Amino acid sequence: MKSMRKASRQKDSEWALEVFDRAPFVVVSMIRPDGTPYGLPLSLVRKNSETFYFHCAAEGEKMDCLLSNPVVSLSAVSKCSPKFEEEKNNFTEYYNSAIAIGTADIVNDDEEKIEALRLICQRFLPKYMSHFDAAIDRSLGITTVIRIKLTEPPVGKSKP
Repeated sequence: MKSMRKASRQKDSEWALEVFDRAPFVVVSMIRPDGTPYGLPLSLVRKNSETFYFHCAAEGEKMDCLLSNPVVSLSAVSKCSPKFEEEKNNFTEYYNSAIAIGTADIVNDDEEKIEALRLICQRFLPKYMSHFDAAIDRSLGITTVIRIKLTEPPVGKSKP
């Protein structure tokens, strides 16, 4: 019975990761230094089952939050279809969603930064990869890359 539950959780985690992959953006929620919540939609990319990346400026509210408390929550919706079901006289919504908890830190290794930026560009602008190396040459030193390592398996929900 335990192995069936573990297999089910693993399948659920894999499904949740697919939701993150299909979502146009992921809301990253964090805590401001004063303890208030702060969440914003970001263009994340996933490297593997536990590592996500995004890039940002070296200064600003995101960085203040992450330097104060690196724990983050990720949430994504890859399908959202409101519907009126006439036969039931019912309003409903069909969706696929996922959440995950992780820890964020700044990537300092240039090779990892380049790998993360390549993954981001391949996900969001794949037809422009011929310009990638020139962009790296111009901006690697001024671009901040954040790595999020999941601290527990992601979970998802769906109403098909």
